[in-house]
Amino acid sequence: MKRVFLLVAGLLFATSSCAQWPSKPIHAVVPSPPGGPPDLILRMINGNLAAILGQPVIVENRAGAGGVVGTAYVAKAAPDGYTWLFTTASHVNTPPFNENVPFDPVRDFAHVTLAAQNFGQALIVPANSPAKSVADLVDSAKKNPGKLNYGSAGIGTASHIPAELMNSLAGIDIVGVQYRGVAEAISDLLAGRVDLFFVGTQLAVQHAQAGRVRVLAITGAKRWKGLPEVPTMQEAGFRDFDIVNWFGLWLPAGASDDLVARIHAATVKALADPEVRRQFDAQGLEAVGMPPAEFAKFVAKESALITALAKKISSQAKK
Repeated sequence: MKRVFLLVAGLLFATSSCAQWPSKPIHAVVPSPPGGPPDLILRMINGNLAAILGQPVIVENRAGAGGVVGTAYVAKAAPDGYTWLFTTASHVNTPPFNENVPFDPVRDFAHVTLAAQNFGQALIVPANSPAKSVADLVDSAKKNPGKLNYGSAGIGTASHIPAELMNSLAGIDIVGVQYRGVAEAISDLLAGRVDLFFVGTQLAVQHAQAGRVRVLAITGAKRWKGLPEVPTMQEAGFRDFDIVNWFGLWLPAGASDDLVARIHAATVKALADPEVRRQFDAQGLEAVGMPPAEFAKFVAKESALITALAKKISSQAKK
């Protein structure tokens, strides 16, 4: 009888705690430096989220190891709804390329929502680069193996995967240079220390309009209206090349279904704001708001696909 009473008491306490949530500020961890795509996207909606939830949603940048540092921090946090993870597809892209990642992207998190996605990464080169097309890059790489380099915001990130896939498909050797984040990589590209970089379309447009870079291609299957003259990688001769970056929200594993549902509902409402939609559209983003159960399946599928791709790239690199 005592055991039953304790069980019931525990359930009542959990229900009460969830009902009172949130009673203090929420920390949304972005595992990359300020100024990158996930940081900018979250800051577009965190004001709306705070208004909806009645507590501040503080953006906390915990960069390092291509997102591993911040993501691992959230994986170990209490599943009480006060620590969130907001990051990119690197959440599932990084582990297959790094045996030492201390978390499982599927099992160690409660999947809240796929918040947004873009229309592909933009392949950019410095404005003074001799490469006027993807074909020029490939030709130069074949004539000068190991001489060209590409910037990467970390192993498994949206700047690393397309570059390595291009290497694999074209049979070339463009060397990766790892950075802590997107801003640092672009800085070196503009300074001429990096030959190419796959970056979010929103940042590519900003630098292209300022005359600092040239955009050679988009990694998605369709051209983007923000850069209508830029071909896709498929149009540039890379069959089945279709990579878009997406941005998701997670809690530590063990978070209750009620908490997940409440945070999902708040996020969907924040994303529906007309001003947020306008900002997204201007920067080549599409608001999604995928339901938790569907998002969990999506993450599992993406994880399996990227694991297979990583094995393929690794086996070809050893030949």
